[in-house]
Amino acid sequence: MAYKIIASQCTGCSACEFECPNAAISMKGDSFVIDPKKCTECEGHFDTAKCDEVCPVPNTCVKA
Repeated sequence: MAYKIIASQCTGCSACEFECPNAAISMKGDSFVIDPKKCTECEGHFDTAKCDEVCPVPNTCVKA
């Protein structure tokens, strides 16, 4: 399972991009996207998904 970013809610703030330990988050157009092949939900790195934790907009980074 991987996380995804709800594009319509993403503000493009980039808070999530630098927190991802797998470099799975990148800019696409005006918002960020998560590469599901690289996303491990931060397993082995953190107890919770960092993208969801640092995102300033609730329910923008969600489990796919």
